[in-house]
Amino acid sequence: MASIPLQVTIPAVAAAAAYANARFLAYYDLELLRAIVPTVLGGAWKRYRDRVNLFYQLENLATAKSSENRVFLRFEDRAYTYAQAYDTVLRYANWLKDRRGVKRGDLVGLDFQNTDTFIFLVLATWAIGASPALLNYNLTGNPLIHCVNKSTARLVLVDPVVAGNVSEDVRSALGGVIFEVVTPELEQEMLAMDSVRPADELRSGFKDKDMAMLIYTSGTTGLPKAAIISWAKAATVANFTFRWLGTNVNDVYYTAMPLYHSTAMLLGFAHTLAAGATFAMSRKFSTSGFWNDVRKHNATIIQYVGETCRYLLSAPPIIDPVTGEDLDRKHRVRAAFGNGLRPDVWNRFKERFGIETIAEFYGATEGTFATWNKSRNDFSMGAVGRSGSLYNVIFTREVAIVEVDHETELPRRDPKTGFCTRAPRGEPGELLFRLPPGDINSRFQGYYGDEESTSKKVMRDVFSKGDAWFRTGDVLRWDNENRVYFSDRIGDTFRWKSENVSTAEVAQVVGLHPAVLECNVYGVQVPSHEGRAGCAAVVLKPSCLVQTSGEAARAPRPTDDTVKSLAEHVKRGLPKYALPLFLRVVPEGGLQATGTNKQQKHNLRSEGVDPARTGEDEVFWLRNGTYVKFGVADWKELNGGNVKL
Repeated sequence: MASIPLQVTIPAVAAAAAYANARFLAYYDLELLRAIVPTVLGGAWKRYRDRVNLFYQLENLATAKSSENRVFLRFEDRAYTYAQAYDTVLRYANWLKDRRGVKRGDLVGLDFQNTDTFIFLVLATWAIGASPALLNYNLTGNPLIHCVNKSTARLVLVDPVVAGNVSEDVRSALGGVIFEVVTPELEQEMLAMDSVRPADELRSGFKDKDMAMLIYTSGTTGLPKAAIISWAKAATVANFTFRWLGTNVNDVYYTAMPLYHSTAMLLGFAHTLAAGATFAMSRKFSTSGFWNDVRKHNATIIQYVGETCRYLLSAPPIIDPVTGEDLDRKHRVRAAFGNGLRPDVWNRFKERFGIETIAEFYGATEGTFATWNKSRNDFSMGAVGRSGSLYNVIFTREVAIVEVDHETELPRRDPKTGFCTRAPRGEPGELLFRLPPGDINSRFQGYYGDEESTSKKVMRDVFSKGDAWFRTGDVLRWDNENRVYFSDRIGDTFRWKSENVSTAEVAQVVGLHPAVLECNVYGVQVPSHEGRAGCAAVVLKPSCLVQTSGEAARAPRPTDDTVKSLAEHVKRGLPKYALPLFLRVVPEGGLQATGTNKQQKHNLRSEGVDPARTGEDEVFWLRNGTYVKFGVADWKELNGGNVKL
């Protein structure tokens, strides 16, 4: 056989390798595996050494010469090294144990905004083998009563800033619960305790599936549910994500998202602790204060959820009052990490603020799996996950996207076999995660004290008799390039003209119009019509509104050119059945969101387009190719069955 010159073979092999790498995303698989393998091995080592409790990670860093003086926590104008934080945590732990009688296995309610005290109390509960129940500090009345009851906590510690939310009605309804406001005086009492390390016996014997903390769902369609976060989940999420993102000891990770939610607590705080880096935070999110805080703390990684990036994008540039310099790119941030960044915001956010990497993920607080997308270019822009051919071997075993019956809001079952059908590549379907059918609790611990809600998340006999899968309740699609995209929440997708309409995909198109600052799309019931018609509630730029004063200023009115342009825009970008037939113009701040900046549709959907229920908001409808004012007379015409949409 004739030999091939080396100068020919090397470039040929390199070219072939480069092609294979690009075609099969081998480099991305390698990044995932580099994060997964040490995380799995590290978890096994901690189980062997009886060190699954995350308190030990703080202790290791606080007692090692290489890290004891490294800054662990930054809040407002305060900073704590790992050693200082450890000392404080031991004092708080002894106060909980000796002064308040908290025992191993107890739950302690924490009703706090983001503060250094909150972090110390979380770690202090772990130090004595107890678990924190992380309460949403916005809750009052019955929702707060419900959450405390579900936790079974007998002690709830409260941030003085939100103490007003704990009314006498709440206290009397929870007569057996002690609510204690953590005043500066009480903190001094805690700090006066000895910094004696609680015995290992308080933390020993915990298994992977045992509870590390309770984190509540947002409760957008009912009362919040208390999701059990196991030690395995907390540690796996923290250790995988810091390796996958490349977080190192020199990084400063900044969040303004609430720590009562899993994104900030697990993918923010626990992530940073696992990496041995510095965690910086603000008390709560502020559009105007966000970048000033980022610069103040020299953050290198920032966290976002939901519409956070849109809010930041809609704010005017911050100009240095002395030099006149635009400060949008005056920072050290290399990556933005979070979930819910919409495709219509993605690149605009990157370009304006000079962010190199967007790290987007999809996951649920109570979920058992997640998808990941570290994106530096347009190839994976807008995706919530991606993988290469090798990782897909794992992915397809553990994850399924199945066809959905939107009438029943359940995965569709084949009438002959009774089993579900995987959605074709590129087609939307509900995302399911595999569970071990004989030991579901090892992967999915469910909701604390709520067997009914827990059982609803588990689906049996999906592809074979006896199998078990976790229902996410979300519709996603997995394309032929191994990218995963969020499509909609089941229940948000609506039927119109015998077609399924994704609210997320319609909102993406509407949001690209230059007049739109924020958009929330939902289906509304209209008289004499089957299904639901699309409605887009929009916040418009002030320059696109008719300038008014006094009472009229509370009800923004778009200019004629703006509504005409919007109609032309949606007709170009959407199929006819998906067009928003109604447009509701709301004032800035008028779209409801959760504490993590995720939009809420429930109230908008129930109000519909009935003028008696939409208040001062102006509503338009699509007639003869453009949006025109919709009023009481038009509503009566619809009710009379005289108009067909």
